[in-house]
This record gives sequence, structure tokens and C-alpha cells, in this order.
Amino acid sequence: MADAAPLGATLSILVFLAAAVAAVPLFRFAGLSAVLGYLGAGLIIGPSGLGLFREPEVLRSIAEFGIVLFLFVIGLELKPSKLLSMRRDILGLGLTQVAITTLILAALLKLVLPAGAGLFVAAFAFALSATAIALQTLDERGAMSSPYGQKTFSVLLFQDLAIVPFIALLPLAGGQAAASGGFVEHLPDLALALGALAALVLAGRYLLNPLFRILARADAREVMTAAALLVVLGAAEAMHIVGLSAALGAFLAGLLLAESHFRHQLEADIEPFRGLLLGLFFMSVGMGIEARVVTGNLALVLGGALAILAVKAGLVYGLLRFARLGVTDSARAAVLLATIGEFSFVIVPLGAQFGLLGPREASLLTAIAALTMFFGPLAAKALEMLIARRQARAVPEEGVADNFDGATGDVLVIGFGRFGQVVNQMLLAIERNVTVIDRNIDSVKAAGTFGFKVYYGDGRRLDVLRAAGAERAGVIVICIEDSEATTMIAEMVLRSFPQARLLVRAYDRVHALDLMDRGVKAPVRETFESALILGRDALLALGVSEATAEEVRLDIRRRDTQRLLRQREEGLFGGHDLLHGIRVTPTPLSEPKRRGRDISVPPKPAPPSGTDLEGVTGASS
Repeated sequence: MADAAPLGATLSILVFLAAAVAAVPLFRFAGLSAVLGYLGAGLIIGPSGLGLFREPEVLRSIAEFGIVLFLFVIGLELKPSKLLSMRRDILGLGLTQVAITTLILAALLKLVLPAGAGLFVAAFAFALSATAIALQTLDERGAMSSPYGQKTFSVLLFQDLAIVPFIALLPLAGGQAAASGGFVEHLPDLALALGALAALVLAGRYLLNPLFRILARADAREVMTAAALLVVLGAAEAMHIVGLSAALGAFLAGLLLAESHFRHQLEADIEPFRGLLLGLFFMSVGMGIEARVVTGNLALVLGGALAILAVKAGLVYGLLRFARLGVTDSARAAVLLATIGEFSFVIVPLGAQFGLLGPREASLLTAIAALTMFFGPLAAKALEMLIARRQARAVPEEGVADNFDGATGDVLVIGFGRFGQVVNQMLLAIERNVTVIDRNIDSVKAAGTFGFKVYYGDGRRLDVLRAAGAERAGVIVICIEDSEATTMIAEMVLRSFPQARLLVRAYDRVHALDLMDRGVKAPVRETFESALILGRDALLALGVSEATAEEVRLDIRRRDTQRLLRQREEGLFGGHDLLHGIRVTPTPLSEPKRRGRDISVPPKPAPPSGTDLEGVTGASS
């Protein structure tokens, strides 16, 4: 760091921390993204500002570890099965966006660049989007699992994959490899890259979990943190050595650990490093904005940045609307993907190095890319304000308070359906101050007619939860019906509001087990308790004494709790011995040709056909 500034190493760190601590809160208090705060801080302390740092490119190479760690955390939050379900968006939307945007931007850039390979190098670099800014914005909003968040991530993932072959072909476009065999010469490199990918997948599948189990037994927190950093940086460096994206290696490492029991611990260990280094990256981008180039070509650079943002946003919006995404979600994703990506700072200099772009052209293109990174988050914030204003006009005023004035409850209830209404009644019965939010307009209006104060808001968004007072709440209760949305909100609350006791409504046994794996301590299945009460009433109707019926109810409840804990450790068939009267036998994948029997015990009659087992044959509570 000392090479990058006329300051000592310690003083350089102090300047960075002071700039971040001063700028980011100011931007956040102004209602703007933290990304803009980091960019502004970098602009002030960089060559175009106070001149405390002269070579932001050196810092950027260190700061790019922030992107690496960020993509590792994103990989942790996904599962291979979920990624496989996104393959249509990754290949379809991603490929279409990159191809169409590159062609349109090439036609636009032809106005200022000469025709040739350099034109397509610049167009491809500008077609890419800022992964760090888009994902950071989605994370701040808590919208990573939303429909537009998934579409945005799919496009970004394809772009990261497309960078690898494009950079490999740059020497060919520059004519440097033509005399030495062309593409054939690169076949060994391609084989090495594929082999490294296969090795990383195998290591993640068979080595990482045993490694972390051994370290967990050692009970040394700092060693677990060191191991987490070792895995992330090791995977990133391995991919970098074979010519692939370091961020791709980190993402794969996270993806391979997504099913691990250590996922939450790893995420907690990585989080502080990820946040600081990602902020450092944005500051290095801000320092890279050359005021001399911008002011000397103000019309071209400023106009070019705004034109690129508008063209990319329009193209992505049309593509997502064609893919049947809603108007609001399409607009949100389009603005996020409009910003030129951080890899433009790699591709454009490489284009100049291989003689495809001139030094002045490369400098102008880099300035345009940096300005889009500055204007992009502003555009995203402006769009959110516009959407909020439009929704406020669309929602009737009575019973609704989108600005959450007066939302000061020490209990936050998310969802005011048939389940949430009963929970709310019990809280109001002891005169507790309760804030209730629901995204169903009909529920909000109906609550208002009965005198309830229910706020309109989407509980899947982190900014809405904060506005509703989640940071002050002692208890947060999730009562919505959508199991996927419930899981997403629960993870968000556990991560962002650890001070609150979290109570969650689970759809069924399988959903409850999933919530427990994600850190929810005691999810409540929506029909289980009512089924126990109905069963007790059935026993009373049969003439069983009230004491015996209650004893049976408590016994079934205790056995079910034990069985749930066993299933979490052993799988869905764990604890089947706790069930009364039924012996559960796993169903074979294929019907045997000759029926066998257990010779260690006398044969028993098979259970009646249609027997329902909770969580085994489909029925659940």
C-alpha cells in the first residue's frame, strides 16, 4: 500500500479508514447507497482530489479480493440444485443480453472509435455489468432471492463465465498468436483450465467438509477463520493461475460448501473481510476517475456514460419483459445491469496492450466506465423513490402507512393472513405494542375497517424491515404462507437483526427442517398444534378421560419434537421408531422381482393402503 501513495503504510490505512468512516454514513443518512459513499471517498483522496494516493491500479489489485470474498458468500447462499434450476436464465438471458448488448454498443461506439477488433473489445467490455455494485445493492435491499434478483444474478454469472474465453481470444485478435499455431496452441491451456475446475469440484465434494469437522473439534475460532480464508483465496488463486476468473473460483468454493453444516459459521467468519475489501475496491474505482480526462472531454465522457446507461437499461428492460418479468422488477434489474462492470478495467487495458485500442481511447473508455459506476447507484436510488411514490398513489390511504410513521412496536409481525391475525390477537390481549406489515392490499384494507393498524410493505425487502422497526424489535414473528418467502425473510432477519427473538411459521415438517438448518431454533408448523387439539377431542369423544387424553397429546408432542431433532441429524426416516403403531420401511427405487421377508421376526400384516405418514408419504403438518 505504501507504493500506491506518498504516505507510510500505517498512515495509508488510517486515511482509508477515516475516508470510509466519514463518507459512507453521510451518504447513508442522505438515503443513498453505501457504494456511492465509497466511490465519493475514493474520488476525494485520489489523484483527482487531495492526491493522497497516486496509483489506484495498485490498490485495485488488492481490493479485488473484496469481489472474490463477496462471490464466495453468494455461492454459500445458493445450492447446486437451485443453480441447476436457474440454468435457463443463465444460458438464455445471459447469452442473449451479452450478445445483443455487444452488437448494439458496437454500433453506438462506431461514432467515436474506428472499425475493427478494438471496437468489439470496447463494446464487449461495456456490455458487462458491475457485479459488485449490483449484488451489493441486492444485498442491501434483501432482494437476492426475489424474481428480479434471481434474473440479475443469472445474467451476472453468465457474464463472469463469458469473460474467460474472451480474454483468452484477445491475443488472437491482436495478431500475436497467429504465427504460432493460433487456437491450437491454446488447447493445452484449455485442458488445464478444465482439469483445474474438475479438481476444485472434487476437492470441495470430498475434502472440505472433513477438513472443517477436524478443525471444529479443535475448538479454535481463529483457525476456522484462517481455514475459511485459505479455502476462498486458494480456490481463487488456483483459477487465476490456469487463466480463469479468480471470482469464479471463489464462487464455486462457496457453492460446494452451500450444503455444509459449517455454512453459517463460514459466512460469519468471511463477512468482516468481505465488507472491508469490497469497500476498498469501490474506493479504488473512485480514485481511478481522472478529473483531467473528464474535464478535457466533458461532453464526450459525460454524454457517453449517460448514453451507455440508457441504452443498456433499455435493452435489458425489453429482454426481461420478453421473458415475462413484471414491469417494476424488470425496471429494477435493468438499472442494476446498466452499470459498466469492473472487468472493463481489465479488458480495456489489455486491448490497448495488444494494439487494439490507442492510449487516448483506452483512457476515455476507462473514464466512461468509472462514471457509469458513479451514476448507476444514483439511478437505482431514483428508481426506488419513483416506485415507492407510484405505489403510495396506487394504495388507498386509509389503513395504510407506507412511510411507517408510528411503527415503534417492540414486536414486529410479518403477515396478516388467517394465521397472523390470531397471533396478533394474543399480543394485543396483553396490550403489547405491535407493528404488523403485509404486502396484500386486501388484507391491509380489511384490517383498517376493523380498527387494526397494519402497514403496507413487502417483508422480503431489507429496507422495508428496517423502516418497520426491525432493528428495535425484541421479537419478530413471520406468519406468511409462502414457504420460500418465509425462508428468505428468516435468513435475512437472522443475519441483520440478531437482537430479536425470531418465531417462524413453517408450512410442513420438511420446511421446518429446512428452517432449522438455516438457524431458526423452533419453527412452528401451521397445522400441527391444531391437529393435536383435534386428536385430543377425538379421544374425549371416544370416552377417554380428560387426563388420559391430555397425557396422550403431550406424549405425541414430545415424541414429535424428538423425531424432528433426529430427522435433522439422520434424514427424513430418522426417528421413525418414535411413531405409534406403524413401522416405516424405506421404499425401494425399483420393485424387486421376488418378495422377501425379515426372517428374524414373525411376519406381520402390512399397514392398510393409504396410510399417511407425516413428512414421509407427502402429508405433513
